[in-house]
Amino acid sequence: MGKGFFISKTVGVVGIVLGVGAVSTIIALSVVYSQEKAKNLEVSPTKPPTTTTTSTGAPATTEPSNEQWHKYRLPDTLLPESYEVTLWPRLEKDATSGLYIFTGGSEVTFRCVKETDLILIHSNKLNFTKGANGHLATLTGLDGSSPPAITQSWLEVRTQFLVVKLDGNLKADQRYVLHTQFTGELADDLGGFYRSVYMEDGVEKVVATTQMQPTDARKAFPCFDEPAMKAIFNITLIHPRDRVALSNMEEIAAKNITIDGIEVTETKFAPTPRMSTYLLAFIVSDYTSIGMMAGDVQIRIFARRKAIAAGQGEYALNVTGPILKYFERYYSAPYPLKKSDQIALPDFNAGAMENWGLITYRETALLYDPAFSSNANKERIATIIGHELAHMWFGNLVTLKWWNDLWLNEGFASYVEYLGADDAEPSWGVKDLIVLGDVHRVFAVDALASSHPLSSKEEEIQRPEQISELFDAISYSKGASVLRMLSSFLTEEVFVQGLSTYLNTFAYNNTVYTDLWDHLQAAVEKTGSTNKLPPNSRVHDVMNRWVLQMGFPVVSIDATTGSLSQQHFLLDPDSVVDRPSEFNYEWFVPITWQKSGTQGTAFWLLDKTATNNDLKVTGDQWVLANLNVTGFYRVKYDDANYAKLLNQLTIDHTVIPVINRAQLIDDAFNLARAKHVLTTLALDMTKYLKAETEYMPWESALDNLDFFYLMFDRSEIYGLLQAYIKGQVEPLFNYYQTMTEMWTKVPDGHTDQYNQVNALRMACSTGISACTQLVQTWYKAWMANPANNPIHPNLRSTVYCSAIAAGGVQEWDHGWKMFQSATIATEADKLRSSLACASQPWLLNRYLEYTLNATLIRKQDATSTIVYIANNVVGQPLAWDFMRANWAYIFNEYGGGSFSFSNLINGVTKRFSTEFELQQLQQFKKDNAHVGFGSGTLAVEQSIERTQANIKWLKENKDNVEKWLKQFSP
Repeated sequence: MGKGFFISKTVGVVGIVLGVGAVSTIIALSVVYSQEKAKNLEVSPTKPPTTTTTSTGAPATTEPSNEQWHKYRLPDTLLPESYEVTLWPRLEKDATSGLYIFTGGSEVTFRCVKETDLILIHSNKLNFTKGANGHLATLTGLDGSSPPAITQSWLEVRTQFLVVKLDGNLKADQRYVLHTQFTGELADDLGGFYRSVYMEDGVEKVVATTQMQPTDARKAFPCFDEPAMKAIFNITLIHPRDRVALSNMEEIAAKNITIDGIEVTETKFAPTPRMSTYLLAFIVSDYTSIGMMAGDVQIRIFARRKAIAAGQGEYALNVTGPILKYFERYYSAPYPLKKSDQIALPDFNAGAMENWGLITYRETALLYDPAFSSNANKERIATIIGHELAHMWFGNLVTLKWWNDLWLNEGFASYVEYLGADDAEPSWGVKDLIVLGDVHRVFAVDALASSHPLSSKEEEIQRPEQISELFDAISYSKGASVLRMLSSFLTEEVFVQGLSTYLNTFAYNNTVYTDLWDHLQAAVEKTGSTNKLPPNSRVHDVMNRWVLQMGFPVVSIDATTGSLSQQHFLLDPDSVVDRPSEFNYEWFVPITWQKSGTQGTAFWLLDKTATNNDLKVTGDQWVLANLNVTGFYRVKYDDANYAKLLNQLTIDHTVIPVINRAQLIDDAFNLARAKHVLTTLALDMTKYLKAETEYMPWESALDNLDFFYLMFDRSEIYGLLQAYIKGQVEPLFNYYQTMTEMWTKVPDGHTDQYNQVNALRMACSTGISACTQLVQTWYKAWMANPANNPIHPNLRSTVYCSAIAAGGVQEWDHGWKMFQSATIATEADKLRSSLACASQPWLLNRYLEYTLNATLIRKQDATSTIVYIANNVVGQPLAWDFMRANWAYIFNEYGGGSFSFSNLINGVTKRFSTEFELQQLQQFKKDNAHVGFGSGTLAVEQSIERTQANIKWLKENKDNVEKWLKQFSP
């Protein structure tokens, strides 16, 4: 702790307790008031307020001004060095107010960089106890200095600051300590210091836990809540004696004390390294754990007692050590802490959070039980653990200075998560799946005129909701895709060498993304690899074109002449791109290729057009570009080359690599939507699928045909589409029926298990009677004997959905009952999604209403449940009406900063394809402007743009699709 004035832990806590005892009702009510006031301010599109003086002399928020406390960013006058934070969460409701609360005390030691008479420190939804000086904080100096007196202190709600004005200046290079005591609500809003609730043996249990990223540490204690404001944190937790306390660092002392007659334990944790506030974590729970050592690092998995007893933490424990050691080798740097705790939470808004030394997860992302969990659940656990452990170095040890470069942090982890999982599970071949999971996924978003660059200007990202909006597919999946491309053309050896020097140079500090380019360039030069880059170019020259402008190119290749060209690929070529680009939407494109199965020499496309005679073909030869889709671009060919590729697929599709078979399908469908090729060419790409048994091409085809379902499942063409897909999938269904000996065995291959699910899902959905009878038999057997589920975990989502869709209220109610009693979250998730498959509107409407009740559908799952219902053609209009009718409630209850808002808006509107639906969407935007859309703001614009594109596509393609389907349907 810092020298100078401070209140000892025991005295400080007693003061907090006494303060709470005296004014608990007032504080509780003021917490609620401040929350509601904050909500109103956050969603009202008003100008920033200025400050006037109230009758008590305290500033009051009124009209706009340029005062520093009306800006969202901290001034460059103060730098924190260390914090002493004591927190006491109450795991029972306050008897008077009926709220869960926490109390706390904080001492932050900071250094003055520039003289100032103002202290700004972030605070949101905290209520402060006045000190002896009559103000919300107390200030003291260190090293014998005397600080100026505090003249005013107040909370600036809109910009989330505790403002402290002084009667003189703090001196440059002097150190000071700011002490505060405060109370907050331990709410169930999934942000800051919050509560998660679960039932065990009929008893309700409360977990006090945290989620700080990106701007919610300020909800737990006053802090300089920006990523560049790194400091050392000394955390102490007060908690019931029968509960476990955890934080980022290892416990160093615990003692039983009594405060106001309440018996508690005080647990102190070791000081953290220099770190950012958003990586802090502290948890009090009734959990237990399993653990092991990985070298000198202690690894522990924490979860509900019954989950640990059932062995659900074993898989995560077994893969964490190997993945951790893999990244130590990958980064050429040891893991910097003594422990790596991972904890599964019943209520958690994100998938997982990389808090240094104490990673938090949704239960579905950490707990595995082979009796309930599918191979997809298992893969998700391995890749998410890989993602979070990758952050221990890239993000935690070295942190980006500001959120505008979030893409590098999240994109990097999204790339190397596949490498870590592949090292732990080498038989899966999981590295290839990045093409489906990230590259193809984000192509769809980045092809919109409303997309955005990976890196924004710092001044464009100021408010918390703007920061939350960056947590999207562009930052994660495009970031992963372009970094994979970079690693590919530099080679992994050069990439990791530059990465290692970057991490070692900037350990415990902050960077901007170009610092990584500098170190990669140095690695290029050190290894003599300048030939990996375009002539006279640096890493910066190549990558800035992919980072600073949105979108990606389509590369057109004429194999008869060897000519190439590139242009900005837009899903709707008529859309207007109003975002300027200093590179005029041109890219340096790494072209990899093969000719009739023989690989050629890679080269760079640096201009709008070029010619490479090596690409010329004769006779039956064909050209295939972007091998294994390592480049972030689409490829279009001339008609003759397409005809040869289609012929090759028909004769022997295995000559073309599996990933590129998936690419040919995905590119063709999206090029057709963008009017680069005929829609019938894209459909022609699916004809060979009768002979295809590999997962990636099938998954690519089904993903793209899903668009046809969205456009046609309310029209007369639906029957033709169903008949065609049925004819294509029936051989795959029979293939797996034989392989699995009438569905009694599980395929050996990881992706074979995935494709078995595709075969079953599509066979049932297209009406293959053998499939329908199979799933109904299984489901009815389960209904007759709920304790003995005969359905393999891999197949449960498909079987549940198909049986509930074909059934009625009895099937639905059985699924709901099993959902309520599920003891592992992965099984609950399968049931929760499948319940949305019902065919009866009243069941779906009832289910929608359940999302408003957190005792039925957890808050973390509410928005995804609405999307599941919207995926159902029967449920889509119901979900749209429901979302519109309840938008203000959903927005305020689930938080405008929720990362799931963009998924909700896009998910509910993705079927929109009529002028009437477009008008409704535009009206929805207008009607709720006063409420706001938070992190879903951009998603509203994307949905409007996508709807307009869908309307055009239908008008231009409906007749041709119908004609083609009539020709090729059985």
